[in-house]
Amino acid sequence: MVASAVSGWQPAQAQSGLVTIESDQQMADNNSGVVTALGNVRLIHQERGVVATSRQAQYFTKEDRIVLSGDVDVSQTDGTSIRAERLTYLLDQDRAIAQPAEGAQVFSQWKLQQPAAQPVEAQ
Repeated sequence: MVASAVSGWQPAQAQSGLVTIESDQQMADNNSGVVTALGNVRLIHQERGVVATSRQAQYFTKEDRIVLSGDVDVSQTDGTSIRAERLTYLLDQDRAIAQPAEGAQVFSQWKLQQPAAQPVEAQ
C-alpha cells in the first residue's frame, strides 16, 4: 500500500474552532481517549470551510491525531480536495497522510500559491 503526504490539504484542527460530526453512531472512551464515529460520517469545520465524509472517523485525543477511513472524501471551499481510503491527520505536526484502497490511487487537488509580486526598483 502506498501512502502519500499531502501538503496542500489542511483539514480541521481540533484546537481551532468548532468541529461538527454527524454519523449513525458515536462513542467516546475516556480511558483510551478515543472518540469514534461510525456510519455515514460527515465532519464539518465551518471556520476552515472543510467538509469530510467517510465510513468511520476517530479522534485520538492523547496522540492529537484524527483518522478518517472508508471512502474518505474531503473538500474545502477554496477548491482543495482529496479522496482516499484512509487519511491520517497529525494535528501537532499539521501533516496529513493519505492511503489508497488496494489497487487504487489517492486523488488530491489544490491551488498553487502565487508568489508575491516583487517591486521593481528604479535605477
